[in-house]
Amino acid sequence: MTKLPRGISGKETVRALEKAGFYIKRRKGSHIVLRRDNPFAQVTVPEHKSIDTGTLSSIIDGTGLTVDEFIELLK
Repeated sequence: MTKLPRGISGKETVRALEKAGFYIKRRKGSHIVLRRDNPFAQVTVPEHKSIDTGTLSSIIDGTGLTVDEFIELLK
């Protein structure tokens, strides 16, 4: 199992998820809700300078991606 990357920002996370077919559904304050219709998944990403590893892990689990797939999308 690959370790989660540290120091990933909310903007980087959003860009990576957009590559995986997610789109921004709405924003409220510093939180961005992203959705993918097929297969359905919806996650909330905080727009912070650095996302905690526990929060990032929860976001990745909610998307149905593996950590390796997510790291590839960051490139």
